[in-house]
Amino acid sequence: MSPRIHRVLRRRARRPAVELPHVDPIAPVRRPDAFDDPAWLFEPKYDGFRGLAYLTRDGCTLRSRRDSEFDRFDELRMILREQLDVRDAILDGEVVALDRNGRPSFRELMRRTSTVAYAVFDVLWLDGQDLRGLPLERRKQFLDLAVPANTAHVMKVLTIDRDGVALFKATEKLDLEGIVAKRKADTYDRATTWYKVLNPSYSQTTGRAELFRRG
Repeated sequence: MSPRIHRVLRRRARRPAVELPHVDPIAPVRRPDAFDDPAWLFEPKYDGFRGLAYLTRDGCTLRSRRDSEFDRFDELRMILREQLDVRDAILDGEVVALDRNGRPSFRELMRRTSTVAYAVFDVLWLDGQDLRGLPLERRKQFLDLAVPANTAHVMKVLTIDRDGVALFKATEKLDLEGIVAKRKADTYDRATTWYKVLNPSYSQTTGRAELFRRG
């Protein structure tokens, strides 16, 4: 463990417990085309359930983007609390199921036929610090502290600098849902706009309503 990380962990241990704030997640706005821009970051769009993870010393709660508590992912909540070395945190990400090729599968998530994981793309609070007022690029650095390594159940979403078109073409080849574009300088609030560019040939769009009826 590096001396810097050791100092951070010591500061965490000394701080008293706090009450976590309620967060309204940013909902990406649909955009018809991908683009390149050095002021933006681009991420693959994972097909699953959007969820905010609230971690305290007592445990972990997963809440949907409509602020409903997920009641079907108890094991994942326990794993998040056990694996992440944080005192308190709010993470933004996607609850997903990965197929044998490591791709998110909405069908397998609904049917619970493979391992459920949490794909994290943002951190909004970490050990007593409200990070929502920081630019996204800085929050990504804090995310590396909160999730220092990927595991089978907790992983950071891939982030690409400036090259949105190339990432979108890759998602088409891999049959992923699309990409999300986020400005590096933006804070996390209602005035911030994220864009989603959806893959028109994405195969898992077909038959989605039937999956929900069966679930």
